[in-house]
Amino acid sequence: MVGAVLVGILVLVVAGCGCVVWADRGGPRWTRAAAALTLGAGEALRSAQRRRRRQVGNNGGGSYMDGGGGGN
Repeated sequence: MVGAVLVGILVLVVAGCGCVVWADRGGPRWTRAAAALTLGAGEALRSAQRRRRRQVGNNGGGSYMDGGGGGN
């Protein structure tokens, strides 16, 4: 079940990237709309990640990924 969800997300990501490329080359209007959604979602994820990193840094805690050694 989890694998099917991950494959579905991967398909959406690849299709979104394809729409971005196609829209850049002058594709139809729906590809420009899909590209805008894809780019907006990417920017939202990046900003959420930055906020999360800033909060972790301000709390003095660390995670395995940022070398803080906190956790398990």
